[in-house]
Amino acid sequence: MVEEKKQKPPIELPPPMPQPFEIPILPLQNTTLFPETVVPLAVGRERSMKAVEATLSTEEKLLACITTKTENVTGDEAKYDDLYQIGTIVNVKRMMRNEGVMQLIVQGMDRFRVTEWVQDQPFLKAKVEILPDLTRTDEEEIEALKRNIQGMIQEALALLPNIPPEIRMAVMTQTDAVQLSYFLASVMDLGVETEQKMLESTTVDELLTLTHVALARELEIMQIRSKIATEAQTEMDKSQRDYILRQQMKAIQKELGDDEGGGEKAEAAQLRERLETADLPEDVRKEAERELKRMEQLPQTAPDFHVIRTYLEYVLELPWKKSSEEKLDLNEARKILDEDHYGLEDIKERILESLAVIKLRPDSKSPILLFVGPPGVGKTSLGRSIARALGREFERMSLGGMRDEAELRGHRRTYIGAMPGRIIQALRRVGVNNPVMMLDEIDKLGNDYRGDPSAALLEILDPQQNNSFRDNYLDLPFDLSKVFFIATANQLGPIPTPLRDRMEIIQLAGYSDREKLNIAKQYQVARQIKENGLTPEQFEITDDAINLLTTRYTREAGVRQLERTIGNLARKVALKVAQGSTDKVVITAADVKEYLGSPRFYPEEARKELPAGVATGMAWTEMGGEVLFIEATALPGGSGLTLTGQLGEVMKESAQAARSYLWSHAVELGINAETIKQNGVHVHVPAGAIPKDGPSAGVTMASALASLYTGRKVRSDTSMTGEITLSGLVFPVGGVKEKVLAAHRAGIRRIILPAQNEPDIEDIPEDVRKDLEIIPATRVSDVLNAALEPSIDGADGQNYVIPGTDASRETTEPLIAKEK
Repeated sequence: MVEEKKQKPPIELPPPMPQPFEIPILPLQNTTLFPETVVPLAVGRERSMKAVEATLSTEEKLLACITTKTENVTGDEAKYDDLYQIGTIVNVKRMMRNEGVMQLIVQGMDRFRVTEWVQDQPFLKAKVEILPDLTRTDEEEIEALKRNIQGMIQEALALLPNIPPEIRMAVMTQTDAVQLSYFLASVMDLGVETEQKMLESTTVDELLTLTHVALARELEIMQIRSKIATEAQTEMDKSQRDYILRQQMKAIQKELGDDEGGGEKAEAAQLRERLETADLPEDVRKEAERELKRMEQLPQTAPDFHVIRTYLEYVLELPWKKSSEEKLDLNEARKILDEDHYGLEDIKERILESLAVIKLRPDSKSPILLFVGPPGVGKTSLGRSIARALGREFERMSLGGMRDEAELRGHRRTYIGAMPGRIIQALRRVGVNNPVMMLDEIDKLGNDYRGDPSAALLEILDPQQNNSFRDNYLDLPFDLSKVFFIATANQLGPIPTPLRDRMEIIQLAGYSDREKLNIAKQYQVARQIKENGLTPEQFEITDDAINLLTTRYTREAGVRQLERTIGNLARKVALKVAQGSTDKVVITAADVKEYLGSPRFYPEEARKELPAGVATGMAWTEMGGEVLFIEATALPGGSGLTLTGQLGEVMKESAQAARSYLWSHAVELGINAETIKQNGVHVHVPAGAIPKDGPSAGVTMASALASLYTGRKVRSDTSMTGEITLSGLVFPVGGVKEKVLAAHRAGIRRIILPAQNEPDIEDIPEDVRKDLEIIPATRVSDVLNAALEPSIDGADGQNYVIPGTDASRETTEPLIAKEK
């Protein structure tokens, strides 16, 4: 018999031994090899090639592959610390040399751990031990993870139609969970850190968990990529579809003989027809014609086509020459103004004057007014009444908080989404070029890096310039001189001086209690009855109740809170009516507390008797006027002047000026100068939580200090205001009407005012003036003679007259004598 040739036994790993064995090490960059996987490798570095050659010289052709910890370390540079301790032993199946590079096909065999490094030259070599197979901890968890992984694999394969069939088959037919995880890790780019964790896993549970997390993340990324690709493809398909339909439309129009340029030509033809019939100024028409010719030469898909079309639509819709017909009946206009607002005679007279000018000269420019006053006095509603009286359209524009100049002037057409400014937009909405345009809260304008809106208003509100206002978007001159501009503000201070100079300022002061009563009776009660679903037969409020609301339940110069409070009463009555009550409810002053609770405010009232060193002054606030008491007391053994009550710098200086004046004129005023020198003085203004400032308390400071130094009390029925100088002059102040009304409400009946404020007395309501004795003062001595009570030891009970003053020569006559 012929002896059979013995077959070469298959290559097997050395059996597990307790002692490690030596093997060449191949460092890998950005690659992790796993058992039971076949992977191509390219080896080109000298030390790595020597390790491969040493492996090929053995019969088993086994090589240990370990991944470097960082991608910057190469095979020639790798040190022991640069390599992980766990890797995969591979069997070199094939080797080819190509231009100095070894092309290897290797198959993963087993995992190993380095126990000791043997050498690093001419190649890396180490003692390693084979790691045992992965253990199984929880069979149910392993099965659940395996099924989830297989489900995600199917979803991933559905999103990747270009995967080779052999890979699909290998994945779908793999039943071993460990080999499936190693295979997925080898084909997906999970990152060296994640792949190394999978290789170092000691249990099947841990390996599958890592695989599940990594595969879920990869699947989510695939889904997002697929969604993005689908959306992009949809957009491309839509554009192609639109293009095809457009071409078909052109072909149909051509067959019908109606192909004069397609859709864009039809739009251009419509705009040309509107342009020919529009009533435009000649320069505007030329610019519109030029833009229309540009549009006719552009395809509809061009971006400029739609920009020009929007521009031309704005040009054609603006009221270049269209004006509303005005009512020129002065009696009717007066009737409308009286219907809407009580009082405000100066403003009504100014509106009628403007209407008279328009009647006599139709081409005259409209006035530009600025209403300044506290909140709630009717500034905004007055604008609506003016528009109704003139028969014009009304447009309100709030400027509060505006910071961008482009909101008024518009954006240039070079910007995407450019629009005209709010002035041009408002004119487009109203459809006429002579509306009443209210610029509300002009004192609340802001500014930042985008520009200053108040600078843009300089042209808009200038009668000499606004007849050719150019919006940045239109870039065409528009005549704003026919627009009746009305601006409103609470304070003049924040408005820049150049802008303030362009407007006619009309002050709206606060209302007196009698005016508030009439406003409530004529307007607010009826309005609240209607708004709350009541009738005059169901709800009535007496005059005493309204007076109580104005003094104890509201604190304002206007009537906004008053109407809100009346509405609160009306709603409580409406509740009774809705519950079935049929009786008429008449609310008296005694009933107000039952409906609204205790009074919210307790206005400062005149004190029946003032001790020496206390004087009554008057102050102006945004909410109207207030009465304030200035108290002075001596500090024996002290020195200097102490001021409290949250006083501003100007008010502090007034107190210092008053003390210096009294000190320098101590002999004339009957004051012992040593008393001032040897004693300090403390001046306090109550309501310390409220900041106070201004020069108008100068005469009150002087009166309080003079009362303290002379021991003569200030009359309790007297209040005063005025600025003083070191030479003893009394200068005029502002806010006289509000201050006097506040003093009248507090029960004061004698008022000392600077003589130069005499014209302001005419602004005080007639019913208030009848109750007051108003005394003019040109010098501090006049104030002291009128304010201080007679000296205790004065002869025959007469007032002590300061020597060398006008009062010593002649009695000061009051401007208005109190009626007996």
